[in-house]
Amino acid sequence: MTQKITVIRGDGIGPEIMDATLYVLDQLGAGLEYEFAEAGVAALEKHGDLMPKETLDSIARNTVALKSPLSTPIGGGFTSINVSLRRHFDLYANVRPAISFPNTKSRYENINLITVRENTEGAYLAEGQEVSADGETAISGTRITRKGSERIVRYAFELARSTGRKKVTAVHKANIIKSTSGLFLAVAREVAAKYPDIEFQEMIVDNACMQLVMRPEQFDILVTTNLFGDIISDLCAGLVGGLGLAPGANIGEHAAIFEAVHGTAPDIAGKGIANPCALLLAAAQMLDHIGQPQNAERLRKAIVATLEAKDSLTGDLGGSGTTMGFAQAIATRL
Repeated sequence: MTQKITVIRGDGIGPEIMDATLYVLDQLGAGLEYEFAEAGVAALEKHGDLMPKETLDSIARNTVALKSPLSTPIGGGFTSINVSLRRHFDLYANVRPAISFPNTKSRYENINLITVRENTEGAYLAEGQEVSADGETAISGTRITRKGSERIVRYAFELARSTGRKKVTAVHKANIIKSTSGLFLAVAREVAAKYPDIEFQEMIVDNACMQLVMRPEQFDILVTTNLFGDIISDLCAGLVGGLGLAPGANIGEHAAIFEAVHGTAPDIAGKGIANPCALLLAAAQMLDHIGQPQNAERLRKAIVATLEAKDSLTGDLGGSGTTMGFAQAIATRL
C-alpha cells in the first residue's frame, strides 16, 4: 500500500538534497508516492506567492509533507514561511533530535536527546510590535496559554513513553518572567504529575544551556517554549556536529511537516556538494510518524554505517563526495 506525501523541493541547495533523499527513499522501498508542490522564492517568481494555495491544499490533503529549506525574502513585509506554515496547520510541536554520529566534528560522543519546542505561540507571535516615532524604543508582546503549554508538555511525556525515554526536563525562566514562563512551568508540573513513570526535572534556561555544554548526557527530552526551544535546539545541533545533521518535525493534530532545519546555503547551491543527512534524518522521522519504524531504523543505520566507512562523505564531513554520491553510498547499505 502506497502513501502519498507532499514534497517541497525548496530553494538554494534544497532541490539537490531533496533529489538525494527521494532516491534513498525509493531504494528503501517505503511505498511512497510524491506530490510535488512549490513554495519559497521559486513559487514567488512563478505564482507571485511564497506559499501558493495549491501547496497548502496539497499538505492538507496528504497530511504529511517533506520539505527542503526555503528562502523568505528580506524586507518587503514578507512573513517567515516556516512560521506561516506552523500557524496555518497548527503544528504545535517542533521535535528536534540531537544524536551523536561517527566521524563528525562533534566534541562529544553518545549524545542522544530530543528538544520538544512549542511552535505556535510565545515570543515569536510578536504581538503588538511597535517602534516609537523617535526610534528609541521598541515593544513586542509575548503570549503563553494554558492550552498551548499543556499540549506541548503532554506531547513530550507521551513521546518519552512511546520511545522508552525516562526523563523530561522543562526549561523555563519563571524566576524572572513570572507571568508567561511562570504559567508554562505551573502547567508543566500539573502534567508531569500524571506521568509518575517518567522522571520530571525543572531547569532555568540559562543553567540548562550551561549544563548542555558541560554534561549533555544528563538530558533525555527537553520541553520548552518557542524562543527558548529555538535557541536550545540549535545549541544541541552544535553538540553533535552542526545543522547538517539536524532534522526537525513539525507536528499537529491534522498535519505534519518534516524538514532539514538548516538554511538554503546559496553559496554552494548548484554545486552538488551539499550534505543531505539532515533531510534524510527528517525523512526517518517521517517514516516513524506514518507507521514505518522498521524502515526508519534501516535508514538511520545506513547513514551511520556510511559515516563509519567514510564513504563518499561531503566536504562538511571531511570528505570530497557529492550530494548524490553520498546518497548512493547510503542506499547501498540499507
